[in-house]
Amino acid sequence: MIKCKEATQLLSEKMDRPLNVKEKVLLTLHTSICSPCRQFGEQMKTMREISKSYTKESDTTKK
Repeated sequence: MIKCKEATQLLSEKMDRPLNVKEKVLLTLHTSICSPCRQFGEQMKTMREISKSYTKESDTTKK
């Protein structure tokens, strides 16, 4: 089992690269029992979506 520090690192890396099978399994197991890490993962997704929408809005207002 991985610790929260490792899980949050994998959640962050997951945004930039595909995780290998072992990483996916370990992360899934950890987040299934750790609600703070699960919440952190959701927050990371939300921040990425907000960033993308902000970038798209900036691009359209410049034209």
